[in-house]
Amino acid sequence: MVCEDCEKKAVYISLSGRGLCSKHFKKYFETKVIRTIKKHGLIEYGERVLVACSGGKDSTALLSLLWRLMRNKRENIAAIAIDEGISGYRDVKLKGLVEFCRENNIPLHTYSFKEQYGFTLDEAVKISRENRLKIKPCYICGVLRRSLINTYARRLGFSKVATGHNLDDEAQTILMNYLRGNPSLLARLGPKTGIVEDEGFVQRVKPFYFCTEKEDTIYALLTGIEVDFVECPYHVENYRLEIRDFLNRLDSTVPGVKHGLVNNFLKMLPLLKREYSSRSLGHCRVCGNPAAREVCRACMIVEKIKPFLRG
Repeated sequence: MVCEDCEKKAVYISLSGRGLCSKHFKKYFETKVIRTIKKHGLIEYGERVLVACSGGKDSTALLSLLWRLMRNKRENIAAIAIDEGISGYRDVKLKGLVEFCRENNIPLHTYSFKEQYGFTLDEAVKISRENRLKIKPCYICGVLRRSLINTYARRLGFSKVATGHNLDDEAQTILMNYLRGNPSLLARLGPKTGIVEDEGFVQRVKPFYFCTEKEDTIYALLTGIEVDFVECPYHVENYRLEIRDFLNRLDSTVPGVKHGLVNNFLKMLPLLKREYSSRSLGHCRVCGNPAAREVCRACMIVEKIKPFLRG
């Protein structure tokens, strides 16, 4: 198939059947991201944006794109990476990210679970299993990672945290929370996350919200970003993996299912936000971060793990 715009060989065929060459695909992808940013007010002029990076293709591609889009205000953008302490995985991912940021002169702030909490994720998982604490690896990782990113985004003076979450990620999260009966968590989703505003929260935004996993991968390859398919060793224990595979199978049979799921959810999102916006937040008595309970989830995890640390 050839590109509809220039008749060169197509590298991508859209859901509507439109073929695009590498040049016009990049234009299509970047235009979609820019429209998402503008339509949903994800990044306003003059705002300082911290890009949460894992070293994977999605967040690295987002960092690369925003770095170019903000070329006249590059003092307002930087990257943040969290080393959870996953042996043979996170160290490899971060090595590539550090090199990418060095080559492009992008400021990179790195922090680790070990420095902040006194243990790595590997250590926390081992403790949880040995002592039957029943805390899942992905829960530990997600809660502690988000807490660190929010804490340092605030301390560094950034007004937004941009993440590389794409349409596939959002579709999975919507279905997971629906099946689990978590309407309050559904209300926090969307291109801009959260329900209640608090000076302790740094707004998280998703510029790749309407871009698919496949589009992210193609864009990364075409812009010279190294793409690997190495997955976290704890990923196999993740409920999300089952949901991801289910949606991929369904979408291969009924193309557009994931798009439909996300777009229909967005029609209901204002109602969900109104329903749960009246809930007030307090602040964690341990760390001071916004929390629905007396102690935030991050501090609760740390309190459970620390008594079992050796030395």
